Amino acid sequence: MEQINNLTNKVALITGGGTGIGFGVAEQFIKLGAKVAITGRSKDVLQASKETLGPNCFLFVNDVTMKDTHELLVANIEDSIGPIDILVNNAGKHCKKPSLETTDSEFQAVIDTNLTSVFALTRTMLKYMIPRGKGSVINISSMAALYGITEVVAYSSSKTGLLGLTRTLASEYSQYGVRINAIAPGFIESKMFLNIMEKDPARRRRILERTPARRFGKPSDIGKAAAFLASDSSAYITGICLPVDGGNAIGF
Repeated sequence: MEQINNLTNKVALITGGGTGIGFGVAEQFIKLGAKVAITGRSKDVLQASKETLGPNCFLFVNDVTMKDTHELLVANIEDSIGPIDILVNNAGKHCKKPSLETTDSEFQAVIDTNLTSVFALTRTMLKYMIPRGKGSVINISSMAALYGITEVVAYSSSKTGLLGLTRTLASEYSQYGVRINAIAPGFIESKMFLNIMEKDPARRRRILERTPARRFGKPSDIGKAAAFLASDSSAYITGICLPVDGGNAIGF
C-alpha cells in the first residue's frame, strides 16, 4: 500500500524550526523521509534540535525579518541539500497587551515578522518553485485569525492578513503547480503554555470545555497536518485554512 503522506527525497525549509510547532513539523517531516532545513536566530537552540532530529536535519542561522538575506538563505539550502519542495512559514512574534496600550512600533514589529517577512520569503521561494512546476507553501496562521481574542490586536491582525496572503498567492500561482495553504493551530502544548495554564486553572477549564476533543493539542498534531499538506496526497488542495484545534472553533 502506498504511504499516503510520503515525503521521501523531499526538501523542506521550516522557519522557526528549532522549538514548538516548528520543531513538531520538522520531526514529522523527517519521520516521513524528508530532509529538513530549520532556521532561527539562535545557533544553540538549532543545534540542540538537530541533535534530537538527526542527520536529515540541517540548521541555518537566520532572522526572517532580515529580508535581504532571503535569497542567500534559499540559495545556500538548495546548493547544500537540494531543490526546496516545501516551505513552512512558522517563525512568529507575539504581543499580548490591551489594544489601547499597544504602540505603533510594537504593532509594526509583529506585522513585520508574521506577515511582511512571510511574504518576502515566499516571494523569493516562488521564483524557484514556479519554474520547476511544483511546490507546497504552508503558512502557520492562528485561531486568532478566525475569531476575536482580546489583547492580541497586532498578532490577530497579522495572522488574519496571512490568510489573505495565502488565498491571493494560491489564486495566482496554483496554476503553475505550486500550492499555498495555511494551518490555524488551536491551543498547542508547550512549556510556556502549560505553565500559564497551571497558574490559571479557570482559563484552562474554559478552554477545555469549549474544545470538543477535551485536550490540548501537541506540536506533532500540527506536524501531521502539515505533512499532509506538504505531500502529494493533497495535490488538489490549495488556498485553504485548516484549523487543527480539536474542534475549538466550533465548540460551544
